[in-house]
Amino acid sequence: MAREAAMKVAEIMTQPVITVMPETTIAEAARLMLQHRVSGLPVLDAAGQVVGVVSEGDLLRRAETGTERRRSRWLEFLIAPGRLATEYAHVHGRKVGEVMTESVVSAAPDDPLAEVIGKMERRQIKRVPVIDSGRLVGIVSRADLVRALLRNLPRSASEVAVPDQEIRDGILAEIAKQPWGPRASVDVRVEDGVVELRGSIIDDRERAALRVLAENAPGVKAVRDRLMWVEPLSGFVIPSDRSEA
Repeated sequence: MAREAAMKVAEIMTQPVITVMPETTIAEAARLMLQHRVSGLPVLDAAGQVVGVVSEGDLLRRAETGTERRRSRWLEFLIAPGRLATEYAHVHGRKVGEVMTESVVSAAPDDPLAEVIGKMERRQIKRVPVIDSGRLVGIVSRADLVRALLRNLPRSASEVAVPDQEIRDGILAEIAKQPWGPRASVDVRVEDGVVELRGSIIDDRERAALRVLAENAPGVKAVRDRLMWVEPLSGFVIPSDRSEA
């Protein structure tokens, strides 16, 4: 259960990148997204610098589809004219530069992948352009993350032959490492690669985590849940007899 080395952006980014320019029409950008099955495109200026990103989200509110935002007159009176003007440009603009998102969150090829995922989560974005020495060299999207997951999924634990005692020791050691791990109240028994989880837990959410932890141990063929959930205030005990192949 050793921890893998941290992945870098360069290991999973897509390249070359399909891009558009501020002068590109909305129609052409939409065709490119559909043709290449991507949900967003970096926008480059004449010097090759990233100046924005145009995405499906930028095209949701459009006059052509009748999806522009509608407000009552009194509410519009309370909104700054500049904001209303910006919304009008987005709804009716014909060029990428008129609708794109100008605030670009980027990454460098050597950035840890976990750092980029943090940016995507905080900013609620689906893609991050990768820039090296001011030049666009790639892009990381959620699809790239899913592909990386698929490439790096380990072999099935049951395909590896491991002695029962080694399996037990490994599972107990992993439980002890986890901040949520019920070290003192859970025991593990292993016979012919079949794991039995025994003992008690005080939070039933620990049950699924313990099962996943055991399933990932090399050599495990099946996991049997014999854990009891003890409600800490009432002392009420809920036994379980669940098995997972």
